[in-house]
Amino acid sequence: MTPDVWLPIHAEEIDGLPDGLNYRFWDGDQEFPADPGDCAFYVVPYMKPPVVSRRPMTEMSSVQAVQTLSAGVDHVLPSLKFLRPGVRLCNARGVHEASTGELALTLILASLRGIPGFVRGQDKEEWRSGFYPALADKSVLIVGYGSIGSAIEDRLAPFELARVARVARSKRTTARGLVHPLTELPALLPEADIVVLSTPLTDSTRGLVNSDFLARMKDGALLVNVARGPVVDTKALLAELESGRITAALDVTDPEPLPAGHPLWHAPGLLISPHVGGPTSAFLPRAKRLLVDQLHRFVNREPLRNVVLTTGA
Repeated sequence: MTPDVWLPIHAEEIDGLPDGLNYRFWDGDQEFPADPGDCAFYVVPYMKPPVVSRRPMTEMSSVQAVQTLSAGVDHVLPSLKFLRPGVRLCNARGVHEASTGELALTLILASLRGIPGFVRGQDKEEWRSGFYPALADKSVLIVGYGSIGSAIEDRLAPFELARVARVARSKRTTARGLVHPLTELPALLPEADIVVLSTPLTDSTRGLVNSDFLARMKDGALLVNVARGPVVDTKALLAELESGRITAALDVTDPEPLPAGHPLWHAPGLLISPHVGGPTSAFLPRAKRLLVDQLHRFVNREPLRNVVLTTGA
């Protein structure tokens, strides 16, 4: 029997897919394209609510691999318990680094240089000149130093920073320098002018940015979140923003989408973008390259890339 592959992109739009597979298009529609029980390789629809992405997984009795098109996999984790042992969960490492790195840099520069205020001034025909902070000579702390955190540092490199500190789950050394373990984060926070969050959402990072974390940040520091909304305690952040002690730029929020009337919309010193770190013109070509490579590996029984975990292991 030819294995079924569920794709959220039409197979005819992806050059180089291997033969020997039965490609089914499904991008979260109410109707399934075939019996989920026959699906061997499931590519999770991109930018769909978690309940949609997880809906067929309870019936995927034959699936061998689940591939997300997002860097994070938190949205599918609750449904892994329905899958048989040995299913490989893969993320989209290599797809979002460029776009998310660009956005992190954009949020930093826009926040420091007062761009939101200039836009409001333009709307009111006001000339808002003056001195504004520069990125040059600032100290940056990157919390979550995987491939996206590394890409963010790559884009910060030309800006004559005073220092970049890196934090990840465990200590290691990279070509750019030392990566500190998460246990050293409290000592690093008071030294940073800018704190960038690019960590995955896990049990250990949910609510990581709480009142204690924020209190350790220096006066006037900027918090930038391009990770996941629940990494930050929204209530604690609001208290700090309303005090005027720090500023922030958020591409992700908790709750998300941010509902009308939520106090974050009008919090002082806050710039919000609507979770657009990944969905850019750079996404599709990189996603297609990943899928072609992964499916060739799958057909040829070679190790898959970006395996985050294997069920039952």
